[in-house]
Amino acid sequence: MSKFYNSLGLMSGTSMDGVDASIIQSDGEKKYKVIADKYFEYPKILFQNLTKLRDKIKSAEDLKKLSKEVNNIEKEITVFHANAVNEILKKTKINIDFVGFHGQTIFHNVKEKISKQLGDGKLLSKLTKKTVVYNFRKNDLVNGGEGAPLAPVFHKLLVEQNKIKAPVMILNIGGIANVTSINSNFEISSLDIGPGNCLIDRWIRLKSGKKYDKKGLIAKSGIIDKLILNQSLDNFYNNKISKKKSYDVRDFDFSFVKGLTLENGAATLTEFTADICSKKLLNEKVYVSGGGRKNIFLIESIEKKIQSKIKPIDIFGIDGDFVESQAFAYLAIRTYLKLPISFPNTTGVKKPCIGGVIVKNY
Repeated sequence: MSKFYNSLGLMSGTSMDGVDASIIQSDGEKKYKVIADKYFEYPKILFQNLTKLRDKIKSAEDLKKLSKEVNNIEKEITVFHANAVNEILKKTKINIDFVGFHGQTIFHNVKEKISKQLGDGKLLSKLTKKTVVYNFRKNDLVNGGEGAPLAPVFHKLLVEQNKIKAPVMILNIGGIANVTSINSNFEISSLDIGPGNCLIDRWIRLKSGKKYDKKGLIAKSGIIDKLILNQSLDNFYNNKISKKKSYDVRDFDFSFVKGLTLENGAATLTEFTADICSKKLLNEKVYVSGGGRKNIFLIESIEKKIQSKIKPIDIFGIDGDFVESQAFAYLAIRTYLKLPISFPNTTGVKKPCIGGVIVKNY
């Protein structure tokens, strides 16, 4: 009989709004059980500092130039995660074996084999007095992969345990959208498919006092500028970037809508996002997770293009807000067990690859 471990996963996505924390119990292979999920919102000043820092970093050289600022915010981020860990453990009184610490991505460049997630695993271990697993992407990049997406092996477990009929696609819409395809033999393949919330969120932050377009109501009230949209889509599809397997938020910019109103810009960006996402969604059942599933206008726009309904993964009793944090709790267990977390058909790595660094610093 397999041994089960309690693991706490921490995920902060490209929206940079806060940390999702999930405790699961799993054998790292065939079974999992959710113990607790909780969201911790970043303070406004931390959110502002993070987004400003990310916008400054265009290259690996910038990472070096801004190393002092990066290190300062990394410490702040780590302390925030530590407080989140201590709070959820105090409430649940669960004794955990591992913390799966994704960290906050501020730079991802496959060509240079660099994926920088803010987060000091040693400091987190010291502050929480727990074994921490972090730096999940490095080994994949070193071995020829793109370092993302990493959740597909957990998506497979979700589908199998919840008896979701395959073939099926799990669409995750965070800042970047990615999709996992699971065929009738339960073989997985995945890739990032384009912008998720990143362009829409940045536009809304720039043009209004809000963080995001709730339910897509701002975009819905606007008019799509079809000339700008078509030119921008042509530029995207004719660019090498459209062939990538993983994306960084810097791969996309909204300069093409800069002359539009808040509403028309949101409408045009939503249609731009929907068009790119729809191209990778096959005629299979699609279930959606992530914050973007709450943008009703975006989901409806994608549905029109694929001529099929997209259902929230929540209909299976799975909380779509916490799939990624649960995934990193699961990946922490797999790292400890020396089981692969990425595969040729998920990240493009040469062969199934273990990942993550384990640290015990207390």
